[in-house]
Order: sequence, then C-alpha cells, then structure tokens
Amino acid sequence: MKDKLLSVYSRIETAATDSGRLPGAVKLVAVSKTVPIEKLQTAIESGVIILGENYIQESRDKFNALYTHPVSWHFIGHLQSNKSKYAVKMFDLIHSVDSLKLARELNKQARKIDKIQNVLVQVNISEESSKSGVLLGDTAQLVTEMSGMTHIAVKGLMTMPPYFNAPEKVRPYFKKLRQLRDQIMTMNIPGVSLVELSMGMTGDFEVAIQEGATLVRIGTAIFGERV
Repeated sequence: MKDKLLSVYSRIETAATDSGRLPGAVKLVAVSKTVPIEKLQTAIESGVIILGENYIQESRDKFNALYTHPVSWHFIGHLQSNKSKYAVKMFDLIHSVDSLKLARELNKQARKIDKIQNVLVQVNISEESSKSGVLLGDTAQLVTEMSGMTHIAVKGLMTMPPYFNAPEKVRPYFKKLRQLRDQIMTMNIPGVSLVELSMGMTGDFEVAIQEGATLVRIGTAIFGERV
C-alpha cells in the first residue's frame, strides 16, 4: 500500500507543479468506504492524513477504533438530516451539504456541542437526476442563506461529474465548478471563504487539479478495487 500511496502523492505533486501551483495546495482524501480498520491503520502509518467516509454507521465504528490516530475525518457521501448529530461529532469537514434543510440541522447540532462545523456545498454540476447536489443556478442563494448560520462555515464547493472513461471529457465540469466558485467569491458574502474545491477521483484527479481542485478523493488507486 505504501508504494501505491507514494505513487498517488507523486502524481498529485506533478499535476500541481505542471499547473503552476504549489504541491501543498492539493490535499489527498483517501476514500475509505468498505475498507477494514486494520487496512486503514496501515494507510495512516504509510502517510494518509485525511480519510473520506461515505456512510455514518460504518464511519462510527472506524472513528471509535481510530480516533486517537493523527488523521482528519471528512464525510463525502450523501448525508441525511437525521444523521447530522453523528456527523458533527466525528467529521472535520462535510463535503456534501446540498440543501437548506441539511444546513440548518447541521448548524443546530453543531451549536449543541459548541462547534463550528466546516462544510462544502455539493453542486450537481451535470444536473443528473441520479446525483445529489444543489443545481448550479441555485448555489449562490444556498451559500448566502448558509452564511448567516452561526455554527457552520462554508469553506468551498464539491462536485461529482458524470463518469467518462476519458478524463478530458470531465474537464468542462471541473472548470464549471471553479468558475462558479470564482463567481460566488465576487459577491463577498460575509463568513464565506470558498477556499476548497473538492473534485477529482482515481480516474480523473490530475485533470481536476489542473482545473483548480484543492481536495481530491481517491480510493481505488490506494486501496485497490472494492470487493
């Protein structure tokens, strides 16, 4: 696993420097859904510093087993409002806020434990009915409404583009998310920084980095194919 991880880090660094960016500008989120705890311990020992989880129940078991380890926990899956109380207790960053209802519940639950919960707004950039996320045209309004909440902080945007076998076909979607981020930043919404762009996975993360990704979500290239 260490060799695979080093290879991924090397590819991230090359993609960043080739794009005129600092290597440290892009962070690896190791997607750990269905990966057993023992394998995650090895990953952390090999240099993983961010784990990305998709399911609350699975995450709770792993978090309870590994919470003393020096790793940051990110939630990258679809989050139901009724699981918000668990999410705010475990995760440093939630990538998948896609509605005002969810934002309000996260704010409420974070207030209970006196936490400022960092979040990303998930954008359905391709407007596919099968995908979660706020529509591109509604994103600025949602960010504005969230900006007034006292216990969540909007740190950026996330997207999952359509699947293509050719990374270049995904580029327009990554570019569109970056342009949306830049457009919202010109609004100077109080309390909103939008420093993060979470986009890019095993098959297309280098293109995502070229288009401005700061967080790439990679599982298969590190842990292998899921069974």
